[in-house]
Amino acid sequence: MAGILAWFWNERFWLPHNVTWADLQSTEEAAFPQAEDLYLAFPLAFCIFMIRLLFERFIAKPCALGLKVQANGPQKAQPNAILEKVFTAITKHPDEKRLEGLSKQLDWDVRSIQRWFRQRRNQEKPSTLTKFCESMWRFTFYLYIFTYGVRFLKKTPWLWNTRQCWNGYPYQPLMPDLHYYYIVELSFYWSLMFSQFIDIKRKDFGIMFTHHIVTVTLITFSYVTNLTRVGTLTLCLHDAADVVLEAAKMANYCKCQKLSDLLFLTFAIVFIVSRLGIYPLWVLNTTLFELYEALGNFPALWVFNVLLVILQILHCFWSYLIIKAAYKAISKGKVAKDDRSDIESSSDEEETVPRSKTPHSTISTNGTSGANGTNGYLTGDTCSEEH
Repeated sequence: MAGILAWFWNERFWLPHNVTWADLQSTEEAAFPQAEDLYLAFPLAFCIFMIRLLFERFIAKPCALGLKVQANGPQKAQPNAILEKVFTAITKHPDEKRLEGLSKQLDWDVRSIQRWFRQRRNQEKPSTLTKFCESMWRFTFYLYIFTYGVRFLKKTPWLWNTRQCWNGYPYQPLMPDLHYYYIVELSFYWSLMFSQFIDIKRKDFGIMFTHHIVTVTLITFSYVTNLTRVGTLTLCLHDAADVVLEAAKMANYCKCQKLSDLLFLTFAIVFIVSRLGIYPLWVLNTTLFELYEALGNFPALWVFNVLLVILQILHCFWSYLIIKAAYKAISKGKVAKDDRSDIESSSDEEETVPRSKTPHSTISTNGTSGANGTNGYLTGDTCSEEH
């Protein structure tokens, strides 16, 4: 194991020329980032998750109820033992052949059976109250950590001159505020890595999982190699848009349409300016060019830059979805159903079809069609975690 670790942490890979791990050992005069510090992130991630549960239960939920956020989930499907058995044991998305067989067996028309399965799937979706509580927790955390990051960075020279990120490297002492900022951010992303398996499921689960892996990897290795100054710029820049996004979603869940629209447009501007403008011109510029000029070429430099470019690709993808939603909101006055909507919807055509051959098959749909303004976009959380 010691041999594998020594091979993995080869200083000729991770560090610039003429820099060794010995240069990054803490002394009585100055403290430097140590790999062992990162172990703190795991118990802290658990603590953050527990704080979240308490916050949602005792703070967010009472606030939601006070704001008259809908507490009920999607309407439950009509009890039916045969369909329930198919749903739980065979498939949640029956094909045409199975639908026809069930139609003959139950004397229901196919449309009614399709609606039953849609309602049954929606039955497992979270209520608006649950979504509000999740958004309020994220809004609170992002607001706190973004405010902390701004207060810390405005006192640093590298906020105003990114070349200061590399001046004096590797002898850049670890300030207590920077250490706290890094460990809390890392712990939060670790908590997201685990909680996303029990949180509200999104259709971009794979993209978000990739995002979290890239983010945790960047935070971890930039800390160990003491490239933390540019890391703080990246973290603070990404938190800015998330604050507004979660506020927009909360306004949407409260049915404050005008406020929701205003916040969404604000979010779109902040996201695009920060992710497509400031990020490449500020962060990527210093990691791709100024870092190379200051410290020379070394393998890990390209690892970091590849990961940062992957983030930029995700930014472009999310920006496309945001611009698409904003264009629909402006040009048509409403947003069509989002591809990542939390609740499946029925089409207008389906609503006009007779529902059943028998009284037992009167099943109302529980879909959500396109909403005015930005509701369709925000309900779907197209940019949910979004960095």
